[in-house]
Amino acid sequence: MGMTRRGALMVTASSLFVGAVGCGAPDSPGKSSGDTTGEVPERPGRAVTLNVLDVAGNLQLTQGMIDEFVSKNSGVISRVTYSKAPAPELAGKIKAQQGADRVDIGLVLTGVDGLAAGIEQGLWIDVLPKFQDRLSGMGNYLQPAAAMQQLAGNAGVTVTYYPSGPLLEYLPSRLPTPPTSAEALLAWAKGNPKKFQYARPANSGPGRTFLMGLPYILGDTNPKDPTAGWDKTWAFLKELGQYVDYYPSGTTETMKNLANGTAHLIVSTTGWDINPRVLGTVPKDAKIATIDGFHWVTDAHYAVLPKGISTDTQAAVLALLAFMLTPEQQAKAYDEGYFYPGPAVKDVGLSSAPQKSQDAIREFGRSEYDALIAGNPTEVPLDAKSLVAAFNRWDREIGGGKVKQG
Repeated sequence: MGMTRRGALMVTASSLFVGAVGCGAPDSPGKSSGDTTGEVPERPGRAVTLNVLDVAGNLQLTQGMIDEFVSKNSGVISRVTYSKAPAPELAGKIKAQQGADRVDIGLVLTGVDGLAAGIEQGLWIDVLPKFQDRLSGMGNYLQPAAAMQQLAGNAGVTVTYYPSGPLLEYLPSRLPTPPTSAEALLAWAKGNPKKFQYARPANSGPGRTFLMGLPYILGDTNPKDPTAGWDKTWAFLKELGQYVDYYPSGTTETMKNLANGTAHLIVSTTGWDINPRVLGTVPKDAKIATIDGFHWVTDAHYAVLPKGISTDTQAAVLALLAFMLTPEQQAKAYDEGYFYPGPAVKDVGLSSAPQKSQDAIREFGRSEYDALIAGNPTEVPLDAKSLVAAFNRWDREIGGGKVKQG
């Protein structure tokens, strides 16, 4: 979330989806072995160069974990490179490499959107249940993180978690009393045209969370079925859209617009609330509000392995993931509130986080979050097909014609 926010958070995966390990492409030159389908050793035959692609902003939380592993395990990973891309580009990028028999990305860090898109197209290696014994930290997941892991099926490994939102964010100097019900939000937007804003859900964690959270707030017939069960939600969004000037293509622009006064009320999440204030993108005195009846729509980041990487690279990544799921490393996920709280495993308190994280969250965190997290239900996101359907309908009927690039 650094104010690139390092990408948006993100279509989701059902535990029913299966991405079997097929005959993949040989690894790129420089990898220790071209074998993609044999037995995966406990350690690679020789140290590998690991290319990591991040489409979720996850490196802000986990790069310190990865770098420490590499520094302590040069016999497993000799060198690591990092690159980033927008989540909607992930599946096409991986599919192109696989089609060319040159898969040089050994580890992808993604939100539920990229995870699901890859599952739908059969791009990921099934890590589970085959390698579960190498990833003992998965047995220590927080309950909501475990639910997010179930959603991922066999392909992804949850590495960070947060309750997400949806929340509303505002500056008291411009909006002394925010709306706290759906009806009041509509009335406020009507009375203050062009001052309410959220980003396109397909490329925005807060936007997606708002989209998935409204059916619970509005009492729709089936919050898990955007096609047949969201009549109230689609009607609400259409009416609300009359008073929205445009929809930014990503969340960062909404934060900047809140700060400069273009928007007076935006959609947010715990991490998007805290981290931009730490970074100074949003004034420190910004406040958050909830909408009556809200449920947390949770979010997570996942590690996935593209089909076509060598067995040595698979071995190296599995060893890395085991290291990342230890409590000591998970404490780094507090970061500066980017994915607050961040850790996916139990018993990782703020006091065990790096001092920089402790200082940032103590200064910019909110005391009300503990009560909000404890006092409101949590819901996993939609499964992949349903979320794709929701995104497509939103683009088609709600905001696609009013999306602008930042």
